Order: sequence, then C-alpha cells, then structure tokens
Amino acid sequence: MNFKGVFIQYKKWFFLVALSIIWGSSFILIKKSLTGLEPLQLGALRLLFSGAMILFFGARLIRNISKKQWPWVMWSAILGTFFPSFLFAIAETEIDSAVASILNGLVPLNTILFGFAIFKIGSTKRQLIGVLVGFVGTALLIGYGAQFNPQQNYYYAGFIILSTLMYAANINIIKKHLQEMTALTIAAGNFILLMIPACIILVVSGFFENDTYRSDAVLTSMGYVIILSLFGTALAKVLFNQLVQMSTPVFASSVTYLMPLVAVLWATLDGETFYMEQGIAAIFILLGVYMSNRKK
Repeated sequence: MNFKGVFIQYKKWFFLVALSIIWGSSFILIKKSLTGLEPLQLGALRLLFSGAMILFFGARLIRNISKKQWPWVMWSAILGTFFPSFLFAIAETEIDSAVASILNGLVPLNTILFGFAIFKIGSTKRQLIGVLVGFVGTALLIGYGAQFNPQQNYYYAGFIILSTLMYAANINIIKKHLQEMTALTIAAGNFILLMIPACIILVVSGFFENDTYRSDAVLTSMGYVIILSLFGTALAKVLFNQLVQMSTPVFASSVTYLMPLVAVLWATLDGETFYMEQGIAAIFILLGVYMSNRKK
C-alpha cells in the first residue's frame, strides 16, 4: 500500500499526531510571547493573525453558513477560540507551560461531562470513574505545583480549567450542530465574528501607545505570536474541526494524550523544572482519560 492509501486509512491518526505536535508546542510559544506582550495583547494578536490566514483561504465559504447555523458558529467561536486565547495567556503569567499543558488534558473528561449533562450523550460507569480519577490527578498536580513553586500563584490554574470546559462545550457543539459544515467553513465563520472584538481589545490594551509595538522585545514576541497563530490556532483549528467530524468527540479530544509529552519536552529544554510528583499526577490525569475512552 502506498503512502496515500495509508494516509486515507489512518487519516484520523495522522491528524491526531499532527495536532499533538502543533498544540504541544503552543504552550512554550505562549510563554515566549509573554516576554514582550501583555496577556490581552497576546490573545488579540493571536486572533487577528489567525483570522487573517483563515479568512484568506476561507472567506468565500462564509456564504454557505445558514441563518440557523450562525448562532452555533458564534458559540463555537466564543467558547472554542475567543476566551481560551486570553485565558491561557493570563494563566501562563503565573504557572509553568508544562503544567498548563497537562491541565489541558482535562478536555476529554469535560467533553464526557458536557455530553452527558447538556447534550444528552450517554456515559458509562467506567467513563465516570475515569473522570473522577482525572480530577484527582488535577488536584494533585495543582497541589504539588503550589508546594514546589511557592513563588507562583496556582489559583491561575483555574483559567486553564475554565478553558478546558469551554473547549469541551465547543467539541459537542461542532459534533451535534455543525457536523454537516466543512472544517474551514466553521473556522472562517468563527474568525469573521472575532476580528472586530480582537481589534478593540488590542487598542484598549495600549498596544499602540507610545510606539510600544516598535520595541525589540515586542517585535520578538510578535514573531512567536505569528508562529503560534498560523500553526497553533489557524491550521490546528481547521485540522481539529475536521478531526471532530471524522471521528468522535472523545477521540478528537484525546489529542491531549500526546500534547503533554511535547510540551514537557519544550519546557525542560527551556529550563523549567518538572518534579516526579507532578509526573505522577499527570499519569493520573491521562489514566482517567484512558479509562474514559477505553472501549468495552
């Protein structure tokens, strides 16, 4: 079988691995971007750069979105892109990028909870036990992090947890209400709604005052934001929407299995210290995800 045949047969696995590498690298890029930018500036620039790329390729597809679909596209934009772009940036002003990536592993567990509680998707006892195990790991990770890094404010981990809840809601929205739309159409609809709010936030943040945007530190940070936007947001957004459509919500959210490995590697290379106890807590979270996804 040639490469094309293999790709078609295992397409969802190719997407899963690619997203793991892209998103696993996003956390260190956020950290590097914050050296010269404020969290609101980072989030706004990320939305603007990503939106420009998505709309360049997909603006023509917006006309395919029906009036009935626009409310769900709006909610997908708000929950799946807008708020998380700012919340992750705010969180990483206080906690390590490696910890942020592991906490992001709550997405599959929250996907199950949202599917069960809001979208009436059935859950098994094993899945609910997996959710419980995952949240035990979360508590341990935050507790150990606060113990080993007293100079960091681990209340900011709550911003990551809130983002995972939003991601989980978005996954269920795409699967239940936007299944018939192409991934690029959804992304284009998302960003056409977010560009103006992003511009307003960038202005309000003081980005253009006193030629702040001309400093070397800001220009370097913007370089990281461009990489983060083009790959970690724009390209990944399309790939992820397509992955959700070709698989199940839980399989799509399982990208978090591999993401922490990539993120921890980058964090270690950048000088962050990752303790054994935190590794054990991470295993609890991933074990919970595994139990929740495991077939009978």
